Amino acid sequence: MSKAVKLGSMQYGIIVLTVLTALVHLGLSFAMGGGLATLFILNGLGYLALMVAYFWGGSISAQLVAMRGQIRWAYIAFTAVTIIAFFIMNFGNYQLPGLVDKLIEIILVVLLWRD
Repeated sequence: MSKAVKLGSMQYGIIVLTVLTALVHLGLSFAMGGGLATLFILNGLGYLALMVAYFWGGSISAQLVAMRGQIRWAYIAFTAVTIIAFFIMNFGNYQLPGLVDKLIEIILVVLLWRD
C-alpha cells in the first residue's frame, strides 16, 4: 500500500526550490561545453529524481515509503555537495546567478532539514 505525503507550504517550497535549481543547472548545461555540460545535466536530473523519490516514491514502490528518511538525507547531502563543489570550482570567480542559486540551495537544505 502506498502512503501519500501530505503537501503543505513547506513541501511546496521544497518542490519549487528544487525545480528552480534543477532548471538553473539544466540551463547552464547548454552554456557549458564538454564534461561540464554532462555534470550540469546530471545535477539537474539528480535534483528532480530525488524530489520525485521523496514526495511520490510511495506511488512508485512501497519500499521507498520506508526509505523516505534516507532519501531526505541523500537529498540534503546531494544539495550540500553541490554547494561545496560550486565554491571549489569557482574559487574567486563567483558570479551573481551562481550565488543566487546557492542561496536557493541553502534554503532548500533548511526546508528539508525541518521537514
